[in-house]
Amino acid sequence: MANSNRRALMTVYSDPSCPFSHRTRIVMQEKNITANLEDIVDGHWPEDVAAANPYGTSPTLIDRDLVLYDANIIINYFDERFLHPPLMPVDPASRAKARLMLHRIDKDWYSLWQALTGTEKSKISKARKTIQEDLTVLSPLFAESAFFMSDEFSLLDCSLAPLLWRLPMLGIKLSAKAKAVEDYAERIFARDSFQASLSDVEREMR
Repeated sequence: MANSNRRALMTVYSDPSCPFSHRTRIVMQEKNITANLEDIVDGHWPEDVAAANPYGTSPTLIDRDLVLYDANIIINYFDERFLHPPLMPVDPASRAKARLMLHRIDKDWYSLWQALTGTEKSKISKARKTIQEDLTVLSPLFAESAFFMSDEFSLLDCSLAPLLWRLPMLGIKLSAKAKAVEDYAERIFARDSFQASLSDVEREMR
């Protein structure tokens, strides 16, 4: 990561098993951002961090007097502050489409995270089926370009990758009809930035 006194003042508190924290770490690696990365687990927060984030959710970014929480807010801040490489389209229409898809990824899939990792079998089964079916239906979209909806790596890829990495752990197996999704995932997983973003806990998920 590039040396910068200003950047080094930042601290990112990241849960090593959390897909939302993982999303943030991928962006940090893509943009070569120097920051203090501190592992943090829900329920074991330093008092000053807990006081700064009223929701008690990771990741949390503290950049001097600025405190940000929510992965999407943090990654958008990174993309706007550290311009190279850009991870969102330049033109307003394409940027709006990417933001809409980011919203759908969170609303349709990551909203199921509690169900997927819970103990109620009926909710787990339903959530697994939803993701399996959605990814199968969208499979042709993954085959249209090198990255998701783009020829350039973007925040969409940063947001999808943590979920796809966790599919085996979640007991979700894609059918042959979703081969394009599997191929896409392997391309993303092979990136240096993705490999560097993985915590020890995440490496053990596969």
